[in-house]
Amino acid sequence: MYGSVELCAGAGGQARGLERAGFQHRALVEIDKHACATLRLNRPEWNVIEGDLHTWDPSPYKGVDLLAGGVPCPPFSIAGKQLGELDERELFGRALEIVKIVKPRGVMLENVRGLMEPKFDAFREKVSNKLRRMGYSPQWKLLQASDFGVPQLRPRVICVALKPSDMKHFVWPQPDGVKPPTVGEVLEDLMASRGWKGAQDWAKKADSIAPTLVGGSKKHGGADLGPTRSKRAWAVMGVNGGGVADDAPDESEPATFEPKLTVRMAARIQGFEDDWQFEGGKTAAYRQVGNAFPPPVAQAVGEAIIEAWEA
Repeated sequence: MYGSVELCAGAGGQARGLERAGFQHRALVEIDKHACATLRLNRPEWNVIEGDLHTWDPSPYKGVDLLAGGVPCPPFSIAGKQLGELDERELFGRALEIVKIVKPRGVMLENVRGLMEPKFDAFREKVSNKLRRMGYSPQWKLLQASDFGVPQLRPRVICVALKPSDMKHFVWPQPDGVKPPTVGEVLEDLMASRGWKGAQDWAKKADSIAPTLVGGSKKHGGADLGPTRSKRAWAVMGVNGGGVADDAPDESEPATFEPKLTVRMAARIQGFEDDWQFEGGKTAAYRQVGNAFPPPVAQAVGEAIIEAWEA
């Protein structure tokens, strides 16, 4: 079993995926109290450290196999101002400081598609150069969650940095060639769970994968399904994107009703298993789901890292 430390662990999407890949988490660092409560609820045995990455001491974890993290994405998000390094939430710099202290065998960092835009070429190269000076060979890749069975349009940028002797064996996970399920196929049973008679017809209408779930941040965004373009895409599938529901529709709703998603429905679309629970109120829980790294993608990358080590 390989050991890992996770930075900015959130609700555990990446952590769950890496666990399935074969990693045992030695520590998970997260500043949000609701996300920490979620991690502890689902895995009481995990060492969840609630605190600021800037003040956390990583030295007890020197030599861990993998240092992984999903550092905050708003600095690079197309939905935001894309301030990059100038954004106070940018934590790549601190993550690299931690790499220097911990000296893990490998590094895995994920972020949003916007990080691959030309305006951030210099930033990525700066990060890569720092990793090279620490003895790693970094690679960047844009992966589509839908290529790994996730019923959602969710591109994520992954940076994997391994020792050169390991990196020569590293191969990025490839799409499995299987078409991902539609929103209707994934959610029909939940939509029908309280007796709504329109669930079957609704599922036929929801015949594509979901647009990108947007969790928002504490600065901006609440419990809804994102910007106007996302809401329009949801509307085509018969979903009201203007909020998040407490429950699935019941038998009192007409068959033509346009339902909202519940937190559990959003979690399925993000690739979480149904037994993964979320702490906090509806807005806090949805924000955790919407900001998560889909577990199936994290699992695929984690498995590829282990395969490189064992080659």
